[in-house]
Amino acid sequence: MADSKTKKRCSFCGRSENEVGFLITGMNGYICDSCATQAYEITQEALGEGKKSAGATKLNLKELPKPVEIKKFLDQYVIGQDDAKRFLSVSVYNHYKRLLQKDSGDDVEIEKSNIIMVGSTGTGKTLLARTIAKLLHVPFTIVDATVLTEAGYVGEDIESILTRLLQVADYNVPEAEQGIVFIDEIDKIARKGDNPSITRDVSGEGVQQGLLKLLEGSVVNVPPQGGRKHPDQKMIPVNTKNILFICGGAFDGIEKKIAQRLNTHVVGYTASQKTATVDKNNMMQYIAPQDLKSFGLIPEIIGRLPVLTYLNPLDRDALRAILTEPKNSIIKQYIKLFEMDGIKLTFEDAVFEYIVDKAVEYKLGARGLRSIVETIMMDVMFEIPSEDKKEYKVMLDYAKMQLEKANMARLQTA
Repeated sequence: MADSKTKKRCSFCGRSENEVGFLITGMNGYICDSCATQAYEITQEALGEGKKSAGATKLNLKELPKPVEIKKFLDQYVIGQDDAKRFLSVSVYNHYKRLLQKDSGDDVEIEKSNIIMVGSTGTGKTLLARTIAKLLHVPFTIVDATVLTEAGYVGEDIESILTRLLQVADYNVPEAEQGIVFIDEIDKIARKGDNPSITRDVSGEGVQQGLLKLLEGSVVNVPPQGGRKHPDQKMIPVNTKNILFICGGAFDGIEKKIAQRLNTHVVGYTASQKTATVDKNNMMQYIAPQDLKSFGLIPEIIGRLPVLTYLNPLDRDALRAILTEPKNSIIKQYIKLFEMDGIKLTFEDAVFEYIVDKAVEYKLGARGLRSIVETIMMDVMFEIPSEDKKEYKVMLDYAKMQLEKANMARLQTA
């Protein structure tokens, strides 16, 4: 009996030291490990609520980067694509100005201009989005449209797009409501068939219909942790009116749609003159909203993406520049990797030309450059860190040998 009285007990839950993991001793009492954990969680939740209730980030027009400054920043990381950079810079700057307009007090309301970027794979759509995110003063997230399905089917609901934005904004709703969302692979939700009434197109037209309310601007109930919705889950209402949406997609095969449209009027002398001036190597520059419609996007979606821009296919000169010039170029990344091991890495100039030739040959775009360099450097990266070398130079003969050994045919696109 006396033994039970002398036992130390948690001052919060009353359990003895034998019933808990351990007790922390205070001035006039004790707390067990379980109560300490609960206390931490309650504190974090309380602080989180305070953070949620805080207002959005205050923006100042004088501090905002101007379109020219935004483009200069993009130029440091992305080679070429001047048209897409200009469109993107202006749209992001105007988005900031829209957020500041709430304080102006006049009747003119600036509407948001969501963007859609079209360009073949490896031209830099996602890189542009990732790069501009480094410069922004507002929450920014990149989501992939390929995983989205209509509500009630296997896959992610449309609202999961906003869950990601909330997570980036630390669940500060006012701040998330002035963010920017980049939806990648938008072409993968194109309508699969010409007749929408035959079967339900749950990952195509169904997703497009669901996206309408997000793009236009409405209050959407978002599951805070993402995943499937269920009746007991606490939802967070998010107003998408001031969220800027940037969409990107390869739209593989859309060049045929553009060519068909450009060749519709083939009767008469003037018509043949017009078709003669068309640059057949870069059909993407002639893209128009009706081409997106014929590809499979519904007119309502196209209407909510008023700014349409394109990315040029990468020529040999652009690929050569991408390899070495940007701040985070592929070659600079490998030099940095070896530098961390105390090794100075250099390349013979002919190696760069060889890598670019292979990328052009296999039509891999900028992404292919990394695949080729990775293949050349794999054995070197495996062996050199263990050897006592202070420098290493990659020669053309070695690069050729490595590519032949790795069977480059596997990198070819079908």
